[in-house]
Amino acid sequence: MNSVLKQEIKINNAQGIAMTADIHLPKRKTPAPILVFCHGFKGFKDWGHFNWVAEQAAQSGLAFLKFNFSKNGVVDHQLNEISDLEAFSNNNYSTEISDLKAVIDEIEKQAEAWRIDMTQLFLVGHSRGGGIALLEASEDKRVKGLVLWASVSEFASFFRPETIQQWEKEGVVYAPNKRTGVQLPLKKQFYDDYTANQSRLDVKKAAKLLSVPLLIIHGDQDESVSMQHAENLYNIVPHSILIKVEGGTHTFGAQHPFDPANDVTPMLEELIENTFEFVTD
Repeated sequence: MNSVLKQEIKINNAQGIAMTADIHLPKRKTPAPILVFCHGFKGFKDWGHFNWVAEQAAQSGLAFLKFNFSKNGVVDHQLNEISDLEAFSNNNYSTEISDLKAVIDEIEKQAEAWRIDMTQLFLVGHSRGGGIALLEASEDKRVKGLVLWASVSEFASFFRPETIQQWEKEGVVYAPNKRTGVQLPLKKQFYDDYTANQSRLDVKKAAKLLSVPLLIIHGDQDESVSMQHAENLYNIVPHSILIKVEGGTHTFGAQHPFDPANDVTPMLEELIENTFEFVTD
């Protein structure tokens, strides 16, 4: 189809680090609503089905911007793998919130050129990115709606006692990338940032302050983030909508690499159909 214009872009964060991003723009006469996508832990903007989702959004008349958090470990010449382990080890929640604010700032600057309707700016977050998106949505009045895919409802439970002990003893812990076998380092600063900013990083507390529309989509077979996280947020936010995807895994059946000709699952179709309907309703 020729209804989609994709632009590769760079967005500088508050520290002047250039983040790699892309925006899919629909061909339409009026300014478009925009979805800003936040990837999760060990994720990146070009993982699996994310490019396919962006194309589907633009074909549906929606702009879709996705970006790599500044310290997610992905570099420009290798966009499909985490290879900068030093950057990855220095990432934290506060950095990701700051990165997301910088992305929204850039959209606001480019809104006329990109023909974006800033009164219809939605955040979409997957897994940990859902927690980051929710925190930002509770702080930033430019955000008009929020969609959470397999999102966490809090960060605290991921700091296990044995993990904290290892940080205290060795200064670093490792998270295995099951697909590649690489051990991804996380320095103690990750935990220190959380403890220093625990009130601000309280996802459930932020959810209580959320005034914008919220759609929660979660698979009942999620192997990474349990359905309880979705139910927690649904119970906290009275105006939220919860869709349970039957048989849905953490990535709704998607894998990396992803072949749009063969790998689109009914779960993925359900995911984007509900997401786009929520944004355009």
